[in-house]
Order: sequence, then structure tokens, then C-alpha cells
Amino acid sequence: MEWNFIIIAIGIAVAGYFIGDGLKNFKNPNAKSIMDSLEEDDEHELIRESDVHYFMGISKEDAKTLIKEHSDVPHIIINSKVYYPKAKLRKWLLSVGE
Repeated sequence: MEWNFIIIAIGIAVAGYFIGDGLKNFKNPNAKSIMDSLEEDDEHELIRESDVHYFMGISKEDAKTLIKEHSDVPHIIINSKVYYPKAKLRKWLLSVGE
């Protein structure tokens, strides 16, 4: 019985937060939402070469083959280590798929 009240209280608090956030931006429809600000953080995030296959959703061997076949993959070399900008890599993957 106590858990039901706790769950209801959490639900009311979350609903209040989202309603308040929506009212805050009521007169400014072009304001950034929480999801937009999270996506904006990805713009400057770098992915290590060893982790790029997780982002692509493929095996390590497939990622290495894809990178070797396509020399135009956006990447940065820092201290002889290869990094991939997350936002640019996402755009590149979408353009390769077309």
C-alpha cells in the first residue's frame, strides 16, 4: 500500500516538472526542449576508435572493414589516436545508407 503512494507521488512530481517546463516555454515556441539540449551535447562528443562499432551497431571486424573501404569517414587524430566526432559520424552514416 505504501509503494502505491510513493509511485503516485513520483508520477505527480514528474508530470509537474514537464507541465512547468512546457508553461515556461509557452510564449516561446522556438525554445529548445530537454531532448534538443541533450542532442546538442553530442555535437562535440568524440568516440574512440575502439568503441566506434558500438555506435554503428555492428561488429568490430565490420566496422574496421567499413572504415578501410571508405576513406571519407570523418575522423580526428590526436596524439596518434583516432577519434570520430559523434554528430559528423551520424550524418556520414546516414548519407552512406542512401
